[in-house]
Amino acid sequence: MLVREWMTPDPVTISPDTPVLEAIKLLKEKGFRRLPIVEGGKLVGIVTDKDLKDAMPSKATTLSVWELNYLLSKLTVSEVMAKPVITVQADEPLEEAALLMEEYKVGGLPVLEGDRLVGMITITDVLRAFIEVMGMKEGGVRITFDVPDRPGALAQAAQAVPPANIVSVATAGKHDGMRRIVMRVTGEDAEGVPERLKAAGEIVVDVRKTEPRL
Repeated sequence: MLVREWMTPDPVTISPDTPVLEAIKLLKEKGFRRLPIVEGGKLVGIVTDKDLKDAMPSKATTLSVWELNYLLSKLTVSEVMAKPVITVQADEPLEEAALLMEEYKVGGLPVLEGDRLVGMITITDVLRAFIEVMGMKEGGVRITFDVPDRPGALAQAAQAVPPANIVSVATAGKHDGMRRIVMRVTGEDAEGVPERLKAAGEIVVDVRKTEPRL
């Protein structure tokens, strides 16, 4: 899965000289949490709803309403935007975007194609992809089991699945020479897979049956 498959294409952008009040209004109207800032066709910054709120005067200010309105009318996003911007390329694997968001503690990334802005990817998009990858909406039987951390171990365990169908399979770390596997199966005799895994010598840790949520 690539970033371009899950991003929001053609994002709404603003220019550096956009007034902060206008940016706040745009975020509220569109239901966004961040806006990329473009100048001369190039991404130059990004601003979030928190950045904009933090730029607003404190309620404890002694300025008059007129003074406040004057100052806010002069305040532009160029003065509060974050730069340089953490970005991801459209053809990078989706997990690269997730890793960048985790490393830099941000909730979304502008997506570039070369140096051209083509989309936005957010934590919500990554969660949607995770749900898809794990086959959660298809229901079935979710089985957590441990296999030896060596080549061919998963292929051997998979032989216990038929006649059921593997919807998803993921590894969830390793410990003590074992690798944890999370597998979702559906179809004929899916409920019998855990016992067949045990009979094959696999260590079954958890079994859960879930209903489809398509």
